Amino acid sequence: MPSELGGSGAVNAERLARIRARLEEALHTMQIEVIDDSHLHVGHAGARDGRGHFRVRIVAAAFDGLNVVRRHQLVYRALGELMQTDIHALGVSAFTPEEAAQKRGVGRSSNEEDSP
Repeated sequence: MPSELGGSGAVNAERLARIRARLEEALHTMQIEVIDDSHLHVGHAGARDGRGHFRVRIVAAAFDGLNVVRRHQLVYRALGELMQTDIHALGVSAFTPEEAAQKRGVGRSSNEEDSP
């Protein structure tokens, strides 16, 4: 199970901090997890330029009333130029507080890909 640092060193630790800060500031997140999966893509064509592979799980009221595409657009907009300079690939799981509470109440495993 990858940690937030994902074992990829200081460069990606700085990226994780920037990603987290941008998302927290723009979306006023209630919960956020930023996972560095870059170590899983060593040698991948997209990893050669030094940008990273990340996953984010976000709970924010800002997603209320928005479909999945609009939620992802909010995330990409919040990250701005980091999508070109620091991030090669980004997996997004975006939930409203109500959705997150419902998912927790169903008894889903916390390691499922779409769990909040």
